[in-house]
Amino acid sequence: MSTTTSARDRLVGAAQDLFAAQGVGPTSPRAVLAASGVGQGSLYHHFPTKHDLAVAAVGATVDDALTRALRTLGGDSPAVERLVAYLERPRDALAGCKIGRLTSDQAVMDDDGLHDVVTAYFVRLLGTLTQVLRETGLPDDAARDRAHAALAIIQGGYVLARATRDPDALAAAVRGFVGLLTHDLPNQNPPTQENNS
Repeated sequence: MSTTTSARDRLVGAAQDLFAAQGVGPTSPRAVLAASGVGQGSLYHHFPTKHDLAVAAVGATVDDALTRALRTLGGDSPAVERLVAYLERPRDALAGCKIGRLTSDQAVMDDDGLHDVVTAYFVRLLGTLTQVLRETGLPDDAARDRAHAALAIIQGGYVLARATRDPDALAAAVRGFVGLLTHDLPNQNPPTQENNS
């Protein structure tokens, strides 16, 4: 049983890496097989079609990203601290967002099943960000708008970093947004020297 699970996990992990590097469309099952190191029989036993493999790998990437985001955004600390921790979390800016990049992959966008998995990620993340922002005292509409802005800052920061080959572009976008955000939230005092002493 562990051999079966291990082979499946290796196939999914290899597909995740290849999809992140070159996209779903250009990645062949043969390339995933070679990268995983498992036998051909295991590939077709677990994933009879490339679509089955893609759904599993994209789903795993989404699950990993959501788990990490929800871990940061959840908890008992003040909402602004959790939001800033999420925004400022270390990211490989030049690699880009593994899920954001899928929106540029025509093979994903043309496949309802894969598209739905990507959509579900963004919808869930936006819902969580909106809820955290509601905790700061913002009304529902404003919290929703700020959640969209926060997520757009991250996604746009990745694009700027990759386009300019400057990893600080993402960090700069986040710093700018955090400065605006903490200055403008109800019942929030932006950190100052006096507040920190």
